[in-house]
Amino acid sequence: MSTTKYKRVLLKLSGEAFAGGATFGIDSATLTKIARQIKQVVEMGVGVAIVVGGGNIWRGAEAEEQGMDRVTADYAGMLATVINAVALQDALEREGVTTRTQSAIEIQQVAEPFIRRRAIRHLEKGRVVIFAAGTGNPYMTTDTASALRAIEIEAEVLLMTKNNVDGIYTADPLTDPKAKKFDQLTHLEALNLRLEVMDATALSLCLENKLPIVVFDLQAPRSLERVVMGEAIGTLVDT
Repeated sequence: MSTTKYKRVLLKLSGEAFAGGATFGIDSATLTKIARQIKQVVEMGVGVAIVVGGGNIWRGAEAEEQGMDRVTADYAGMLATVINAVALQDALEREGVTTRTQSAIEIQQVAEPFIRRRAIRHLEKGRVVIFAAGTGNPYMTTDTASALRAIEIEAEVLLMTKNNVDGIYTADPLTDPKAKKFDQLTHLEALNLRLEVMDATALSLCLENKLPIVVFDLQAPRSLERVVMGEAIGTLVDT
């Protein structure tokens, strides 16, 4: 077993991570790659919990713009995250990783209800725990769910994955060639500069609870393994 910097982490996977190079749906090859990266760090002795987004299936903001009630749109988004969670659980189990999915809204046929002590017990037994349906509340993003669940399970770090972006920049590096990367920031700097790390509620939760955040590109080779080993990749947000 390798010596790792972190013993328990919360990994935030956006819905876009499930789609691969597409704009919609779930790409099975991409999902398998993600599952194998997670398996690698689990075998290193790291406890891994995951919060999944649902943007590859449903975008509540777009539905609201088209006239849908905001609360209804948000609940539909929660259901999209359940689909992604079940798909990721299947991919992990096909790789031999024991996994449990917990949902913030009750859907007993496919997921356990979220119970903090049970989630921690699963992690202590070496199981991966996937948290679906955000916080179970409308108006709350999966970023906020990630910060909240990380604090609840006493994770040492929140790992925020990005697609083809290796950290936090002054602007979107995919559209602005002059964008500069930050190697390290404080939570307050990220808030004050209004950088697109995560929403302000989530960032404030991390600040108040002194939870470090690492933003990195999941598509980079061995990126998850390198992060848990403490290698300086991506951008670190800390107090």
